[in-house]
Amino acid sequence: MARNRHNIGFMAIDRIAYHYRFSPWRQRFRGMVAEGQIGGEKILALKPLTYMNASGESVQPAAAFFKLEPGDITVFYDELDLAPGKVRVKRGGGAAGHNGLRSIDAHLPTPDYWRVRIGIGHPGDKARVLGHVLGNFPKADEDWLVTLLDSLAESAPLLAAAQPEAFMSRVALLQTEN
Repeated sequence: MARNRHNIGFMAIDRIAYHYRFSPWRQRFRGMVAEGQIGGEKILALKPLTYMNASGESVQPAAAFFKLEPGDITVFYDELDLAPGKVRVKRGGGAAGHNGLRSIDAHLPTPDYWRVRIGIGHPGDKARVLGHVLGNFPKADEDWLVTLLDSLAESAPLLAAAQPEAFMSRVALLQTEN
């Protein structure tokens, strides 16, 4: 489960938390929580332990407890419609068929949170989508996956500083350098 494509958001959060020496993970808000600082900003990392389709049941109580507005929240998730390793950031928008986003949308007052879409590619045939998303990354993907996760972590201060375009550019640059 840890290496499957649907978990690429958790992989990114784990790498960021490790890179910036966040506190140890502890169970809270129906998820695992770690705290740290990135670029002088206090950051709470949350990995919901609910089913993906119920992620909002973890995000909402954490947001309420810390008095976070939707615009203070950033969600990292897998995106079928992006090539493997491509990253796009935007604020707000629809769920585009992603049940985890649909749940978060339903539990927050507005869907105006930041979204970091991480490309896992499309298998080419709609009938193969479920197996692709829930399948593990093959060994052949190891190089680009490790480079991507390291690039996301190294570029995180730009995201914490609300500079999404600079974050995406830096991630892309770091991927080409490695």
